[in-house]
Formats: sequence, C-alpha cells, structure tokens
Amino acid sequence: MASYYFPSKFHPLLLLALSALLLSCLVLTVPRSKKVAMSKAAAGEEDARLVTEIHGVKIEKNPPQSKLDELGVADWPKWGCGPSKFPWTFTSTETMYLLEGKVTVYIDGHDGSFEIGGGDLVIFPKGMKIVWDVVEAVNKHYSLEKN
Repeated sequence: MASYYFPSKFHPLLLLALSALLLSCLVLTVPRSKKVAMSKAAAGEEDARLVTEIHGVKIEKNPPQSKLDELGVADWPKWGCGPSKFPWTFTSTETMYLLEGKVTVYIDGHDGSFEIGGGDLVIFPKGMKIVWDVVEAVNKHYSLEKN
C-alpha cells in the first residue's frame, strides 16, 4: 500500500493557497453582471423573479405570460433577421422579447460578451452601442421608448 508523506504543518497553508488560487480563477472567469431580485409587488407574481443586469442591459429569462400580456408584447412590432453580424446604436431605450434565435452581444467599451435568446425579455438603454452577432435566426417583438 502506498503512503504519502505530507507534513501536517504545511497542509493548512497549502490548502489556503490552493483555495485562494481557485477563487481568483473563478473571479476572473465570471462575466461582470449583477443579479437584481424584483420585489413581489413589482413582479406581480407569487414568487420574486430574477433579472440579470450586464453593463446596463437588463435580461429576464422566460418571464411569465401574465407579464408579457401586461406589457402588451403581442401588439408590439416584429423584427427578424438571419445569421449576421453588425454594429447597432440604440437611439432610444428598447425593450424586446425574443421569440426565437440566439444573439451574442458585444458592448462598445467593455470586454467580453453575453448571449440572449428565445424567451428572453431584454431592455437596452438609450445611447448604448453594441455589435449584434446573430448566431441563430432571430424573431422578436420590440418596443421603443417615446422620446
């Protein structure tokens, strides 16, 4: 049977060093985002929902049909496109509900990217400049804030 010599006085220090190394790797690989819990009253639902905010873009995954009905999403104009990549500047705040597709979004002035796709309710703020990389054909409803 093999036995390993591991001095007990170094063991806690080694564990601490390895833990710090792993933690720093995790911190460096997680995209900068924050989770914002909506209050139950604001959500209009029994359970509070989670909205992710990345560099000012708010993303709600699979909102309940009651919220989509309340917003009137079905009456919003539709837009779609096939796989493509292009720059875009939001001249007003835009709320969109993606019916299908997948998009990788690159925000001007920020490293990295994030994905949005079918079932996402997304709000892009006025003035934001992005590169819109449509990975899978997109079909969405959208609403522009009145200026």
